[in-house]
Amino acid sequence: MAKKGMIEKNKSRRKLVKKFESKRNRLLAIANNKELPAEDRFAARLKLSELPRNSSPGRIVNRCAITGRPRGYYRKFNMSRIALRELGSRGLVPGLVKSSW
Repeated sequence: MAKKGMIEKNKSRRKLVKKFESKRNRLLAIANNKELPAEDRFAARLKLSELPRNSSPGRIVNRCAITGRPRGYYRKFNMSRIALRELGSRGLVPGLVKSSW
């Protein structure tokens, strides 16, 4: 099981991303627009760098909803391979059959 602090940190990152999403998209649109003057684009980049680092969507780590494990994560199920196998063996995941021979 992952440390509680890592799980909570990731939750706060998700909140920050949602909070600053519109501002970040607006500044990125200005910064990437080649038709605008270089000074305006540079100013947009400076304002973009003043935003909190954790408000960037790239800093979010996909973690298992059950254990908090960051590796072996299946996006479709929102859980790690170990938790998925365990729940699949119990028959708690619809449509999933663990093969055995």
